Amino acid sequence: MENQLQLDVLNYKKDTYVIVEGRQNADCFYIVQKGNVRISKEAAVEGEKSDLCGPGDFFGVISTLSFHSHIESAQALTDIVLIAVRQNQFVELIRKNPQIAIKIILQFSKRLRFLNETLAKLTLKNTTDEGPSHLYNVAEYYLNQKQNNHAMYAYGQYIKHCPDGKNIAAAKDKYAELESSIQQPEFNKNEINRTYIKNTMLFAEGEPGDELFIIQKGSIKITKIVDNKEVLLAMLKPGDILGEMALLEGKPRAASAVAYEDSDVMAVNKANFELMIKTQPQLMARITTLLADRIWLIYKQLANAQIENQVGRMYDALLIQLEKNRVSLDGKKPYTFAFGQSELLNMVGLNEKEGNIFFTQMLGNKDIQIIDNKIHAASTAEILKQSEYFRKIDRIKKKQTEKPPEEYPV
Repeated sequence: MENQLQLDVLNYKKDTYVIVEGRQNADCFYIVQKGNVRISKEAAVEGEKSDLCGPGDFFGVISTLSFHSHIESAQALTDIVLIAVRQNQFVELIRKNPQIAIKIILQFSKRLRFLNETLAKLTLKNTTDEGPSHLYNVAEYYLNQKQNNHAMYAYGQYIKHCPDGKNIAAAKDKYAELESSIQQPEFNKNEINRTYIKNTMLFAEGEPGDELFIIQKGSIKITKIVDNKEVLLAMLKPGDILGEMALLEGKPRAASAVAYEDSDVMAVNKANFELMIKTQPQLMARITTLLADRIWLIYKQLANAQIENQVGRMYDALLIQLEKNRVSLDGKKPYTFAFGQSELLNMVGLNEKEGNIFFTQMLGNKDIQIIDNKIHAASTAEILKQSEYFRKIDRIKKKQTEKPPEEYPV
């Protein structure tokens, strides 16, 4: 395989840094052939696997496949020999071996679920993996918020999946009352291309999942109800995928998906997915890179959640969105984000009351404004500058209290 794909074999001396966290334009990942490598992140992820890589292990794959900056640093603990796999070589590997794609996708999916749970623990203080019975609570929340279309959808799913549930009678009564005034979109399960109008729910948290979605047009917001409030987890754009973990792992939806605007999506069920593995390996490569992009984003969000200064967290959240959308960070051009104050506060886990104080502090910077209910920056370079400043302050504080690094066997 190495000769066929002409993979490079590289040698590094002990103590050399192979990759550095934050460095832009990751263009290849590495497989350790000989020696040991230490992987480190500025914001450690509790419960993640060992940070010591030996022969057969690989590193740098998430950043490489997502075409983003490095999310980790890798330092040689001994003299090492590495095999370098470049972006275009990986895609070719997927095309020639489509079964490898599904294996990697499953691994990425499990990793993504673990990271989502870790992020929820840090930001939402809640890691409960709710089942279908939770749909009734979701419906009740939306009914109380007068979001009747969401409530009707969740009641309907509860009735479908919990026919013997303790709240089935109440759910049926409330669903019938809502049904008289609300028309829910209906789709044939064999219909791949679908349109969801603004504020329509694609799926609700707790609902069993049998489809993943690829956004073709519009945008979808991912939300979760925590402590009786709705928290925005992500805002997805064309090209993004959602719902893959429920499809691949057979677990209930961990969050809800709602059309933020009129949106066109491609719905892929398990049968279609298995067919695509055989007939459309290029799509499998695309899904793999999209999952890598999602994992990269969650690592960034985990790092953000550990920033102590709340204004710094907001600047960093804006920077993450710029990096996610691959917006240039070295220019002086203005940039308007696709969301406003409330969405930004949700991203960093702040409620409106406490968050307004910090957001007002941010608006003290004349380069940050609210225009047409959207956050506007005079330049992307200013976002980068402010984020780096607050992260630097945070690093200084943490270094004053951190323990000496552990010694690794070589």
